[in-house]
Amino acid sequence: MAELSATLEQEPVRLEPLVEHHLEPLRVACVQDQEIWDIYPVSMLDENFDKAIEAFHDTTNWVRFAVINGETDKVVGMTNFINPDKFGVVEIGGTYIEPSVRGSGFNDVMKKLMIDQAFACGFTRIEFRVDTRNKRSMAAVLKLGAKHEGTLRKNRITWTGYVRDTAVFGLLKEEWTERS
Repeated sequence: MAELSATLEQEPVRLEPLVEHHLEPLRVACVQDQEIWDIYPVSMLDENFDKAIEAFHDTTNWVRFAVINGETDKVVGMTNFINPDKFGVVEIGGTYIEPSVRGSGFNDVMKKLMIDQAFACGFTRIEFRVDTRNKRSMAAVLKLGAKHEGTLRKNRITWTGYVRDTAVFGLLKEEWTERS
């Protein structure tokens, strides 16, 4: 996993391994969209922020990144490699970016950096798991060339108590290589 945790950069995006000095700026970024947290598995608002960060730190199979706007040097979110395994599969998820960079191509650059890094590290398949209520994220994943492989029905209870359906998308190395 060490190779996955490298700093990744392509203007305007910089992904740095998440460390202590990113936490307060991340807290500020998370407040920029109060409503979105209702469709996330966890909330990162108010007292929930500390609980979520603590839970992330207890998760040993995630490679966490602070998402930084390279033009302003400001933390604007977070993203993760999740459950990289010995069979060549890794998930990209747990992503939040504040509204100031949405719709600008920022997310596209960020995901391409992560996809390129994962494949360069020898992974052959990338998965994305998205709450089916999150239409914007599902559209973004499809735009990257991932295929919708199915929906897990009522498979996760979110922090609000909602039992969500999760759309699963897959992207194979050869599909990415053909697109590039």
